[in-house]
Amino acid sequence: MSESKINNVPEISRAKSAELYAKAKTYFPGGVNSPVRAFKSVYGTPLFIKKGDGAYIWDADDNQFIDFCGSWGPLILGHNHPAVRNKVTEVMQNGMSFGAPTALENELAELILTHNKFIEKIRFVSSGTEAVMSAIRLARGYTKRDKILKFEGCYHGHVDALLVKAGSGLVTFGETSSAGVPKSFADETIVIALNDKEALAKAFEDFKDQIAAVIIEPIPANNGLLLQHQEFLQYLREACTANGTLLIFDEVISGFRVGFNGAAGLYQIQPDIITYGKIIGGGLPVGAYGASAHIMSNVSPEGPVYQAGTLSGNPVAMAAGIAQLTELLKPDFYTDLHNKTKVFINDIVEFVSQRNYPLHISHVDSIFWFAFDAGKIIRKADEIDPHSMEKFKTMHLELINRGVYFGPSGYEVGFVSGAHTTAILDKAKQVIFESLDVVFGAARPATEDAAALAKADFRE
Repeated sequence: MSESKINNVPEISRAKSAELYAKAKTYFPGGVNSPVRAFKSVYGTPLFIKKGDGAYIWDADDNQFIDFCGSWGPLILGHNHPAVRNKVTEVMQNGMSFGAPTALENELAELILTHNKFIEKIRFVSSGTEAVMSAIRLARGYTKRDKILKFEGCYHGHVDALLVKAGSGLVTFGETSSAGVPKSFADETIVIALNDKEALAKAFEDFKDQIAAVIIEPIPANNGLLLQHQEFLQYLREACTANGTLLIFDEVISGFRVGFNGAAGLYQIQPDIITYGKIIGGGLPVGAYGASAHIMSNVSPEGPVYQAGTLSGNPVAMAAGIAQLTELLKPDFYTDLHNKTKVFINDIVEFVSQRNYPLHISHVDSIFWFAFDAGKIIRKADEIDPHSMEKFKTMHLELINRGVYFGPSGYEVGFVSGAHTTAILDKAKQVIFESLDVVFGAARPATEDAAALAKADFRE
């Protein structure tokens, strides 16, 4: 397959992006400051983005795209939302960092806690990774235990103890998945498969009174969209309670995305600690972790679990979060976002079913994922066919050349924002239809099962 042209659709110009990338490679490892941006999983050189507005982004070559990456999730209102921009501009006039408390921290905390029944106190940090790192330390300090249990297919940031993958066996210690992570760190992490009650029960049996916390993305969305049964999440809650283990919901992606109370609210399950990020920063770097007042009383300076940060509660980031979350609390915001995403996805799935293409699309509210060569909802990481990523690679180039931007990896999810109007989504659907026709070649008749799946709503 040629990189330059597929199905007679001219390739967009990437000359300026390519020039910037060549220069960037002399400055940064791989030319980027976060690995997936290097476009290693798709065709062409990375696009260097110079502008975003509403549902659109523009690259250095002035190509315009309908954006479904949304900075990997934070931009639930779309790019450059005026309420966020105006609030940030106003606050910046008074300075950008003080290393001291500001009223803005109180305001954002009150906005969150007043409308979130699952946490009583919160601590702001500077990233989702930092939030998870702090939550793990808090869990260990609170329980006086060392081991952590995580699930294969859930990503929790680049924390040493959680950069692990599963080894062989039903229950296994983690194996490091990054150079530089000591084996002794990974040995404190137990890894099991998602959606596996037997493995969970065995882990608690094998490591009785040793597990400080179980951490899970209640909506796993970093390695595909691995939607879990609510029954499994409830079983996990009960197992943690029975074993004196804290349950951590990593809601860096799902928090404020599937509702103001995130997945905890969607599934009505009370975790012990919740981590947040992305959306609460309104596009600026922010993370947070929260829990009951009793558990949070263990955090320094009130308790013995140390955690600090020069830029924690940064006033500009707090301002962006205040503006964005205020918009999310307006009547019908989430209902409208869910409904238009549902129509968008169901129309694509119906198109796929009519042609009997081997593609399954999962979605929960405004998060969606295309799983090629899948005939069912995928709930475990090992159910993803790595060879199917070649089809995503082709689709990604087709979308780029037609003016639609997905994140440059088939394992990443897409996001619909408040800025995606029905007209914009209709335009994007046509581009997706054309691109899928290229990926799969000839149309084929629909099957009864595929047609039924097209009507499904995967909110839960």
